[in-house]
Amino acid sequence: MRNFTIYLALAACLFAGKVVAQETFESKARQIADKIEKITKDEKEALKIELEEVNKQFESGTITKAEADVKKKKLAEARALIIENKVAVSHEELKELVQQKVNGKILSSESNPNERDSIVLTGKKYKITYKVIDSTYIDVNGIRRKYNKRKKNGERRTTTQFVFAAGVNNLVTDKAVAHSDYRYWGSHFYEWGFTSNTRLFKNDNLLHLKYGFSVMYNNLRPTGNRLFVVNGDQTNLETSAVNLKDSRFRNVYVTAPVHLEFDFTKAKKNAEGKIIFRTHEGVRFGIGGYAGFRVKSKQILKFSDEGHDVTVKEKGGFNVNDFIYGVSTYLGYGATSLYLKYDLNPLFKDNAVKQNNISLGVRFDLN
Repeated sequence: MRNFTIYLALAACLFAGKVVAQETFESKARQIADKIEKITKDEKEALKIELEEVNKQFESGTITKAEADVKKKKLAEARALIIENKVAVSHEELKELVQQKVNGKILSSESNPNERDSIVLTGKKYKITYKVIDSTYIDVNGIRRKYNKRKKNGERRTTTQFVFAAGVNNLVTDKAVAHSDYRYWGSHFYEWGFTSNTRLFKNDNLLHLKYGFSVMYNNLRPTGNRLFVVNGDQTNLETSAVNLKDSRFRNVYVTAPVHLEFDFTKAKKNAEGKIIFRTHEGVRFGIGGYAGFRVKSKQILKFSDEGHDVTVKEKGGFNVNDFIYGVSTYLGYGATSLYLKYDLNPLFKDNAVKQNNISLGVRFDLN
């Protein structure tokens, strides 16, 4: 009877050990799966909050659209790296768990063969398979996920930029801007658009082809209380019958600029000794041109009438050329450049005196 009791106790211990072992393997496998799922979920939620904050900054006007895009990209890359590093730790735990199983320290469940060597992740069951390569290495398969990694080898060969430019605007008459009929500081231009910047040589950073599209706003403010008047095929400046507080003539164009850019940003070496290329971090010089079409022309007049402020907006063709083409150049450092552009065709189609638009200002190319 005593021997039977001893054998029964030993059997109970072995059974209990086996149960504990199988519970340990299965429970730990599920714990690892839950941990991976929680890591991804938590980091995505954190990223969502960060992106909402960037959107609020953009909506309030504290940052531009390009700056918001850059911030979002950096935040996404940072969260992806955190996920990658945390999941890597969980994968090591999974390998250790399988190693213990291979060594016979943990047994699989025999009660339900369908759940043997498997874990559940995001509602899907993944089978764990393994292969002993040698005494020190185990190849574990089953869970496969892709995570974005930060690019460590510099910029891509083609990058994109948001372009914004602003400055003074005027007309060249008889090859000169002196003694202009338009205010020098009151006449101005704006330009915004997007460009692609392609490095022309694989192993040299000097030459780039820069191309894209832009929207140009060219404004002219006549001197001497004058405004534009259309007389047949001629558009002339005439003195206003009322005292004008403001007289502004605006033309809006959509253009396709193309530049050959010389970027003197120095190449660098990464930790592995590989040469990497970046743009817009040194002296840059671009030369090229643009072509496009006119979207609209508008004359805005402001004056007082019997104590009331009056604003008159006149839309029409004003005999302005429907197409535009010209040359442009810029020189600067980093993202900021001094920018000059000149229309090769005259502003008005058939005016007796040919006048070409010219603009000088500051240009920002934001990666």
